[in-house]
Amino acid sequence: MTQTVAVLGTGKIGEALLSGMIRAGWRPADLLVTTRRSERAGELRTRYGVEPVTNAEAAKRADTLILAVKPQDMGKLLDELGPHLTADRLVISAAAGIPTSFIEERLAAGTPVVRVMPNTPVLVDEGMSVISAGSHATGGHVAHAEEIFGGVGKTLRVPESQQDAATALSGSGPAYFYFLVEAMTDAGILLGLPRAQAHDLIVQAAIGAAVMLRDSGEHPVKLREAVTSPAGTTISAIRELENHGVRAALIAALEAARDRSRELASGNG
Repeated sequence: MTQTVAVLGTGKIGEALLSGMIRAGWRPADLLVTTRRSERAGELRTRYGVEPVTNAEAAKRADTLILAVKPQDMGKLLDELGPHLTADRLVISAAAGIPTSFIEERLAAGTPVVRVMPNTPVLVDEGMSVISAGSHATGGHVAHAEEIFGGVGKTLRVPESQQDAATALSGSGPAYFYFLVEAMTDAGILLGLPRAQAHDLIVQAAIGAAVMLRDSGEHPVKLREAVTSPAGTTISAIRELENHGVRAALIAALEAARDRSRELASGNG
């Protein structure tokens, strides 16, 4: 951890990465940040002891640059970085839908680029970050990205051709669970429970189920069958879910998310 790393665009995700790196042992003296507002820069300096710099300074001084800006801001940022960035620097993009080729074309020839799609649970160190190498990135570059993003959850390497599918499944995934919890909470209220109690029951059921899925090693079908006794309450509920096409609706929803990710990647925003 002797390299200098710059986080460009230190919003919620950028700050989560920053704090995760410091907890993992990175020295604040080796970390640079860029922000749009001077007040935000002061907050980060006070909170973490890191140095706020301009985008141009980050390009000149950092060995690794993490681009954590919104997708629509990526082109402008690359225009700022291009004149100052040499091909021996590693560029990690955390912008949804931006292919590595878009970045490579705007930087010095041969610049290694790694694409990462984190999801919002990185804010609580339970994220999943899907990582793909660009044309010039080596295994060492990808391992370096894993080291950084591993501080805020798990990482998974995939070919870049699978990034749109991973975005649909993992990047957008938390929203599906929030939607489900919202619907189940409303159902609990309809069944006569106070909202707070319905919420607590559903959230704890979700946490418990997630831990069992992660730690038991069992297929989800087996775990579901363990709850589903013959002629019981659970099988009655499952029948209604199947009758209403919930499984098919989920598949269609993820296909729509994948297709939208492809549109964004092609510039059809």
